[in-house]
This record gives sequence, structure tokens and C-alpha cells, in this order.
Amino acid sequence: MGREFELKYAATPAIQAALRAQFGPWTEISMETTYFDTPDGALSAHRMTLRLRKENGITVCTLKTPLPDGSRGEWECPAESIDDGIRTLIALGAPKLVAGLTIQGIFPCCGAKFTRLAAQVPTADGMAELALDQGILLGGSKELPLCEVEVELKSGSEAAATALAQALAAAYSLSEEPKSKFRRAMDLAQGE
Repeated sequence: MGREFELKYAATPAIQAALRAQFGPWTEISMETTYFDTPDGALSAHRMTLRLRKENGITVCTLKTPLPDGSRGEWECPAESIDDGIRTLIALGAPKLVAGLTIQGIFPCCGAKFTRLAAQVPTADGMAELALDQGILLGGSKELPLCEVEVELKSGSEAAATALAQALAAAYSLSEEPKSKFRRAMDLAQGE
């Protein structure tokens, strides 16, 4: 299991262009994400996020779960289908609760299609990934534009990654995005 620590900010194409000019080199990743839940919303009720994502044509299954300290646990594996992914994630140590919650079946509830530009940026004591995401969130038959900046800790301390993110937010007038892509896409699917 990995432990995810990331900070998200709403952005505009102009802000992303300014960041592209300032940082780099950039790796471009085409992402197509489908999020899954049970018919009764059991995964969401347990604050779990289950997704199948194509990253430049490679399919990856990810499960995110809440951790006691407020951060997120993250399990990830290559998988051709969501069912194969769930089995592999549990074998890798993901909570067995997922198997029980999904036994009644799962369905695709929302999604996202976007392009990510990613660059490695040094922090005071490690490394962070600066990601520029632009595309759409999908919920029901609706779409919502997506344009955001993420700073994700790769090594070092959370404090150093937070300091980098806060410096970028101040320099580029970024507003914190409190909801995940999944939560915003799910809100769209639910008409909120």
C-alpha cells in the first residue's frame, strides 16, 4: 500500500500555460477513468474510491481508502477488468472488506477524461510531482470542464510538499479544490 498525500487547486488554461513555462520537463499522459460503486453506494459510504484508469493505453486499477490520520491509503495494480483488479488488490493487501462490499456487484457510476502533464519538482527535502490536468468530468449524461493543478508528495516530508504547493498557490493565484475528481463527477451524476 502506498500513502497518498496531494493538494489540488482549481486552475485556468492560462495558469497552466504559465506553470508549463516555469517548470519541466513534462511527461504527457492521456487518462480515461471510470469510477465504480455498488448499487447501494457502499464503497462511497465507507469513503472508498475504486477506479479503472487507462494511462496512455495501460489499464490500472486503484483503490483509495481513508486512513486513521486523515490521509488516504492507495493500492494500485495493472488489470484488464475491474473484477481482476479487485482480486489482485486484495491479494496485495487492500482491505478484504472490499470483497464483501462488492459481492452484490458494482457498476460504473461516473468518470473523467483528461490529459495530464506531469513534472518532477524538488521540495526542501524531497520530490513532488506537479500535475496539470485538463479535460472533462463525466456524471450521468453530463460533462463538467476539468482544469486543475495537483502537487503530490513523492519523497520527503508532507510539510515540504505543502510549502511548495502554498508557494505555487500564492504565485499563481490558485484556489484550493476541496473535492476529488471522483466526488465532483459523482455530484454531477447525482445532479448536485
